[in-house]
Amino acid sequence: MYESHAVEIDGVFLGAIILDTNRTSHRFYATHDSVRVLHNQILNERRELVRRAAAQFRGSARNGGQHAYHSA
Repeated sequence: MYESHAVEIDGVFLGAIILDTNRTSHRFYATHDSVRVLHNQILNERRELVRRAAAQFRGSARNGGQHAYHSA
């Protein structure tokens, strides 16, 4: 079974980070449209993936994209 961690920013679930079978790299599984560009991105540092997802999410909101507080 894979180990995973939820990525939630400002109360919004953006996706999950999955520890790959090699146990050294982490893959981002995007579920929120604002971070879809990061889907399947692989890095060795989980914190860096979270940082990138947060920056993408907040940047999307600033630029008029889908935001945490918009209703679908």
